[in-house]
Amino acid sequence: MVTAPSSRLLQPASAWVAILSLIILSVLGLFVAGGLLRYAFPAGCFLVGAFLFFRHPLLYVGFTWWIWFLAPFVRRLIDYRVGWLDPNPVLLAPFLVTSLCLLTMSRQLTQAIRGSGLPFVLSMMSVLYGLFIGLMTIPSRSSVIVAFLSWFAPIVFGYHLFSNWRRFPAYRQLTQKVFLWGIALMAGYGILQFLIAPPWDRFWLQNVIEVTRNHAFGVPVPLGMRVFGTLQSHQPFACFMVAGTLLLLSIQHPFKLAASGAGYLALLLTMARAAWLSWLVGIVVFLPSLKPRLQIRLIITLILVMLIILPLMAVEPFSGLIADRFQSFFSVSQDGSYIDRSIGYSTLLSEALQQFEGKGIGFVISHSNIGGNDSGILTLLFNLGWIGTIPYLGGLLLLLGNMLRDRSVAVDPFSSACRAIALATFAQMGLNSVILSGFGMVLWGFIGLSTAAHVYYTQQQLMQERQSIAFHIPFPPSPGMSGEER
Repeated sequence: MVTAPSSRLLQPASAWVAILSLIILSVLGLFVAGGLLRYAFPAGCFLVGAFLFFRHPLLYVGFTWWIWFLAPFVRRLIDYRVGWLDPNPVLLAPFLVTSLCLLTMSRQLTQAIRGSGLPFVLSMMSVLYGLFIGLMTIPSRSSVIVAFLSWFAPIVFGYHLFSNWRRFPAYRQLTQKVFLWGIALMAGYGILQFLIAPPWDRFWLQNVIEVTRNHAFGVPVPLGMRVFGTLQSHQPFACFMVAGTLLLLSIQHPFKLAASGAGYLALLLTMARAAWLSWLVGIVVFLPSLKPRLQIRLIITLILVMLIILPLMAVEPFSGLIADRFQSFFSVSQDGSYIDRSIGYSTLLSEALQQFEGKGIGFVISHSNIGGNDSGILTLLFNLGWIGTIPYLGGLLLLLGNMLRDRSVAVDPFSSACRAIALATFAQMGLNSVILSGFGMVLWGFIGLSTAAHVYYTQQQLMQERQSIAFHIPFPPSPGMSGEER
C-alpha cells in the first residue's frame, strides 16, 4: 500500500545527493553546453545507476523506471536547444542503466539454469544468438549493438526483480510509488502537450515527419498531436499508461483518483487502439483473480474514475477525436491503418515463416505498409529465425503460464495487477513489438515482479508450515476429508 511521505524523505542521503546532482548538472548543461550534454547525460545516468546498484539496490530500481520515463523528454529539450540529431546518444541512457542488471544474471547463471530462472535464460540465449547472427551479417556494428540493448535490457531487468524475490514487499511499495507519481507526471504533461504543443515537441515532430514522411504522430500543432508525453512515441507511452492505470487499481492513496483520471485521459489521447484493447484484456484478467471484497473495491474505483473522465470526454476538444477513433473499431474495413497492416502482413508473413536462422538482431523490416516495430511476431521471426524464436517464446510462455496458475494473486491485489499488466502487454504481440525497449520493460519488468511475488508467497507458506510442525500445531482438515480420514 502506498502511504504518505514519511519524515525520512530523501533518504538515504548519499543516494539522493547523487540523483539530485545529476538533475542539477543536467539542467545547467542544457543552458550552458547542450551539445556536450548529449554524451554527459547518458554517462551520468550510468554512473549514478552503478552507484545505486551496488550501494542502494532498492533505489536503483526506482531510478531505472524514472530514466525510462524521462530520457526521451530530455532528448527533445537538448535537440530544441542545439539542433536535431538522430540517432541521439541521450536515448542510450535507459539502456545503459538497465544493463547493469546483467551483473545479477551473470553471477547467478548456474543457479538460474538449475532453478526457476531457466525461462529467463532461454530467452536471453536466444537474444545472444540473434546478436551473433547480426554481427555476422549486418554491416553496421553500432546499429546491431544498439538493437541488442533494446532486446536484452528488459530481460535482465525482469530477472533482476525475480531473483531478488526476498525484497518483494519493498519492491511492491517502491513500484506503487514510482508509477503513482510517474503516471501523474507523464499523463499530466501528455494532456498539456495535446492542448498547447510545446515548442520542443513541435520541433521534434517536424523533424520526424521530414525524415520519415510518416504522419502517424499527427501534426505539430495544438490539438493535432497523438499524445506521446515524455516518451518517444505514442504507442510505448500508451503501454506505460495501461500499466500505470491497472496498477493504480491495486493501491490506496489520496492522490490515486486524480492520477488515474489523468492517466485514462492521456491514454485516450494517444489514439492507440491496440493499447485500449490491451487495457480491456488487463481488466478481464485482473478482476476475476481477486476475492469478492477486493473485486467490489476495484469496481467502485473504476466507477469513480469514470465519473471523473467521462465529463472530460464529453467536451471539446476531446470528444470529437476520441469518438471518431472509437467508431473506427466498427468500420475496420475502411480504416487506413488496418488496411496498411493487412497488406503488410500478407506481404511479409510468408517470408518471415521461411526464416530458419534469421537475419540477426539489428535487421530492420522495411516495407511501405508495415514497419519493423509494428509486429512482435514478425520482429521475432526476421531477427531470430525459428532457431531463436522457439526458445525465446518458450521461455516467455513458460513464465506467463506459471503466472496464470499462481494463486497468490487472490490475496495480493498488487501481484494480481502485475500479472494482468504482463498478460495485457503480451496481448499486443501481433500489433506491436512488445519485447523491445519501453514495451519490453513493461512486459519483462512486471513478469519479474509477478514471479518474484509467487516465490515470495510460496516461501512464506512453507515457513508457516514448518513453524506449525515445529510447535505441533495441527492443520485444519481439508473440506473433502471424511470423518474416518480425519
